[in-house]
Amino acid sequence: MTKSIRAASLRSTTAFAITLAGLGTVAAAEEITVVSGAVGNAIEEFDRIVAPWEERTGHTAVLVPMPASTTDQFGQYRLWLAAGNGDIDLYQTDVIWAPQLAEHFVDLSEAAADVIDDHFPSIIESQTVEGKLVAMPIYTDAPALYYRTDMLEKYGFDAPPETWEELTSMAQTIQEGERNDGNGEFWGFVFQGNSYEGLTCNALEWVKSYGGGQIVEADGTISINNEQAVAALEQAASWVGTIAPDGVVSYQEEEARGVWQTGNAAFMRNWPYAYSLGNGEDSAVAGLFDVTTLPTGGEGSAATLGGWNIAVSQYGDNIDIATDLAMYLASEEAQKMRALNSTNLPTIQSLYSDPEIAEQQPIIPRWEEVFLSAVPRPSAPTQEDYNEVSTAFFSAVHSVLTGEEDAATALEDLELDLEDILE
Repeated sequence: MTKSIRAASLRSTTAFAITLAGLGTVAAAEEITVVSGAVGNAIEEFDRIVAPWEERTGHTAVLVPMPASTTDQFGQYRLWLAAGNGDIDLYQTDVIWAPQLAEHFVDLSEAAADVIDDHFPSIIESQTVEGKLVAMPIYTDAPALYYRTDMLEKYGFDAPPETWEELTSMAQTIQEGERNDGNGEFWGFVFQGNSYEGLTCNALEWVKSYGGGQIVEADGTISINNEQAVAALEQAASWVGTIAPDGVVSYQEEEARGVWQTGNAAFMRNWPYAYSLGNGEDSAVAGLFDVTTLPTGGEGSAATLGGWNIAVSQYGDNIDIATDLAMYLASEEAQKMRALNSTNLPTIQSLYSDPEIAEQQPIIPRWEEVFLSAVPRPSAPTQEDYNEVSTAFFSAVHSVLTGEEDAATALEDLELDLEDILE
């Protein structure tokens, strides 16, 4: 198979596209465009994932990379879809976007009829809006605490931290020790502190683990303005400039992984994709780390439920072919490749007992413990208003992390903002 790089010109943006030419050709060969975020090795792995489909069908898959920020992705998606843009056939979508984008996507219920029961029911439910299957799941997600096993041993810690206070103390001890040994760039803890959707995930975990609720509860009650949530944000703000760099307030997933993977952090909060990359040949921490559930603030560990799906635009010219590619990308074959090559967690339950996955990526069966503490973002009770709710939340949290506002004032103002959004 040959691989060529070309520019894909779209109505509202220009992006680099990766074109994969199939081995054979057919009279009705078509080019199907897939838009996706650029986290981890998702762009590099695309050719490997779609190659079997291309070879079987003779069609070509073209990847249109997007920024790593899911907030930026969502904004661009809405612009394209609102304009009825037919240049994109398939959209890779976050688990929270189904209620907001459902009207623009093809109902996949009929195409998925024979395989829908293979997936975790809760994930299928999350992608179903008023009986319409908006997207097929391609992998699921929940974050964990990454920790340096060698550093814990070096500084006499028997186990990873169970609470955020323990993490703070352990991170300070390790950071001070490493800097005394000459590594002035070493930090205790890195996470995603930028003002975007990823901060909603991080902050929801802090707040929920302190007993501060889920921002907006399942019944629609706005719950974020409470003492436990204030305490959670005060704890997080205390990390900035102490055990975490000042620049953590601009970190997304890849910035945090960059610090971690070069060996300059004791702890990191991140998603499963970072596990295989951290054990790669170019990683300074390969074989020197493990993962565990995120710490608690006293009311249990909380890990934001994530995951990515594939949706078919109703505005494309090749809906049948695009649907076929979507079903392939969600298939056992494709999910197994992602699990083996990128530690992406399958949504097909049988793959968790697959012997090849268990042998090559033993972390995947172990991630079940993380899922037990998974908490959904409040997309269900807020529906089409979720994006505004999340933006208001992560903006308020960011103002606390940067020291622009104290936590109590920020959450009082946030409560008023959410009341206006949801009225």
